[in-house]
Amino acid sequence: MRREELGDLMNLIAVVEEGGFTRAAGKLGVSQSALSHAIRRLEERTGVRLLARTTRSVALTQAGERLIETIRPAFAEIAGGLDALARSRDRPSGSLRISSSEHAARTLLWPAANRIVAEYPEVSIEIAVESAFTDIVAERFDAGVRLGESLAKDMIAVRIGPKLRMAAVASLGYLAARGAPETPHDLARHACVNLRLAGSGAVYAWEFSKGGRNLRVRVDGQLTFNRGWAMLAAARAGRGIAFLTEDQAAADLAEGALSRVLEDWCEPFEGYHLYFPSRRQQSPALALLTEALRYRGG
Repeated sequence: MRREELGDLMNLIAVVEEGGFTRAAGKLGVSQSALSHAIRRLEERTGVRLLARTTRSVALTQAGERLIETIRPAFAEIAGGLDALARSRDRPSGSLRISSSEHAARTLLWPAANRIVAEYPEVSIEIAVESAFTDIVAERFDAGVRLGESLAKDMIAVRIGPKLRMAAVASLGYLAARGAPETPHDLARHACVNLRLAGSGAVYAWEFSKGGRNLRVRVDGQLTFNRGWAMLAAARAGRGIAFLTEDQAAADLAEGALSRVLEDWCEPFEGYHLYFPSRRQQSPALALLTEALRYRGG
């Protein structure tokens, strides 16, 4: 269907809804003669008379009524779609799929998502908790959350959290029996609770830094987990030294269930960032989530 044919159909609907050519022409911003010519052109194209005209009124013929019954719902649906699109510019809607590590999802992403879905019923959020680094483009995610130091250069990254620190922790009973390590090298003589990385299947090498000096230490122990809560439980039970983010161990440290070691070797590092492809335009929903997560601290 050509553009002018769509225009003629819209003209017919206007004449019917306004009850005549005079009001319809005013609504459409055209002259009565131009509108009358458009309707005649439509009638010539269809080969049937659509309007019965008198000096006082305009009424649909039976053919005109059938045509109006067919096209009016379609045009109403188009108008509704355009209105909804216009409203979406002002009020975010749609669905988001976000890939995130467990720690970031629990501490940052979930609190923001909880606030958004409460305030914006038209927004739905799916959070996929994954330990492996995910190709968000290939896996059709809208965005991902990971540590800033591990992001690809072709991604737009927005900082969403403060810098992080690691903490090596053990129970008082373990330290009383085995002593406390003074340097990361001393861990070779200790039982350590290992972390297996879900993505690669490798055992995480503990990373330390002090005064610009970086060390990666592979440790040994009887226990290996892929979740932080289990590592903490093992440390509390006196099974060795665990290595987690500072906030994960904060409650146990405050209660005295665990004690910290090698604190001077745990310098802050870049925290979490929300990232998404630079070539993809942000949807209103993603822009909303970005602003809700954006870190505004020092």
